[in-house]
Amino acid sequence: MSLVVLASLVTALAAMLVVRRVAPPPRRLHDRVYHYQEPTLAGLGLGRPAHSGVFRSVFGPLLQGTAERVGRLLDRSGQSVAAARLRQAGWLRGLSEHEMVVAYRLMQLKSLAAWIGGALLVGLVIDGSVLTRLLLIGLGVVTGATRTKARLEKAVETRRQQMRVEIYTVNQLLAMRVRAGGGVIQAVKAIVERGSGGVVSELEEALRLHRAGWQGPDAFRRIAEISPEPFCSRTYRLLAMAEEKGADLADALLALSEDVRETRRESVRRMATKRRAAMLVPTIALLAPVLILFVVAPLPYLITSWQ
Repeated sequence: MSLVVLASLVTALAAMLVVRRVAPPPRRLHDRVYHYQEPTLAGLGLGRPAHSGVFRSVFGPLLQGTAERVGRLLDRSGQSVAAARLRQAGWLRGLSEHEMVVAYRLMQLKSLAAWIGGALLVGLVIDGSVLTRLLLIGLGVVTGATRTKARLEKAVETRRQQMRVEIYTVNQLLAMRVRAGGGVIQAVKAIVERGSGGVVSELEEALRLHRAGWQGPDAFRRIAEISPEPFCSRTYRLLAMAEEKGADLADALLALSEDVRETRRESVRRMATKRRAAMLVPTIALLAPVLILFVVAPLPYLITSWQ
């Protein structure tokens, strides 16, 4: 029976390759006009898609549909929320919102399938009972269902902390550029050309939107909405206000930099306090039983006068 199924699959694959060779599918319109697009469209997620092979063309829609249904069961936040979190984490850059969510759903499906397969393999290796195998499969389902989302949240938090460190320097440099007499867009361009990091990548996205036809204030407000760091969002809104109304930007940026510095100082103090408290836990865990023994040891003699 297995040989018959294998022969059928090989025959179907050979027939598909012959049909594709004799009558290839027509090229997509997107591939034909790709070379005539503006360079900035790639940064907006409208770039050329990756080449799809035969396997992806045949099984891609089925996998995407399965991943979409599984993703809706695992994460009910919706497509817009998932896309926003992916942008905040810096994952899957250069893709449109729909493509980002589809790729993320496929990652969730791969993680779930891998952990379930690993749990089944472990159950076969240890040759456990049915209950043990069911417990392993349940553990694999829970781990596979939550691992991708946990990695995403960790990436968002890591990027947010990195951007909080970077925004102080960026604000100082922007204030210097504005004080020297340049405009907001020129100051941002100078920072983007010479810098790197999470804040610079968001400012670069604002410049892409501006070159694509957005007004400067609208572009800065857009990245303020999707930024994971509140201080970065405040900076972008200041840039939008200065570009729109011509407000004094340098003093506001310097004041915001001081707020960032004070917030980071308080965060470091709280972290140091927590770590000092955590260092006391092993000491208490080791000394407390010994002290209790010293206190309890003479109680039988005191109560019963037993020696």
